[in-house]
Amino acid sequence: MVIHETKIEGVYLCQQTSNIDQRGFFARWYCMDIMRQRNLNCDWRQMNNSGSNKKYTLRGLHFQQAPSEEIKFVRCIAGKIWDVVVDLRLGSKTFGKWCGFELSSENRQSVYVPMGCAHGFITLSDNSEIIYLVSQNYDRNCERTLRWDDKTISINWPASPCVISEKDKSGLYFNDLE
Repeated sequence: MVIHETKIEGVYLCQQTSNIDQRGFFARWYCMDIMRQRNLNCDWRQMNNSGSNKKYTLRGLHFQQAPSEEIKFVRCIAGKIWDVVVDLRLGSKTFGKWCGFELSSENRQSVYVPMGCAHGFITLSDNSEIIYLVSQNYDRNCERTLRWDDKTISINWPASPCVISEKDKSGLYFNDLE
């Protein structure tokens, strides 16, 4: 497992290193020792699974506010997605900035999303599926959604969504966040 820094402090793109032979491959998706060497969270409370049937389904941008802020470790296990992280941490050098990554079952990359960031994705293929580890139990009262199309943030999505929930359509604007 190789961990790469990104343009947002605390957001990491993680690449599996694979052992390949005639049977296929073997790789570690998660390694507590490697994560601890980087001072990254290793205390996961939930593992969530999300599947989307249609290409260009958008989910997000979701985050939990205090006291239930969460860290996520996201991987696409079927299909392909464009994964986005937005920095909502007051005082951060990259506050209000975003970064995006193509995650797929083929590239086997993962994204580490720190506390205080919003997360979302748009599917780039039919029948896409992600799994993600979460550091906190879900708290409906602390759940918030940031508008995916907020002009203040100006995320460069690879396509317009064809499927999006009412909750995600009516998220908060960046300038209206508490």
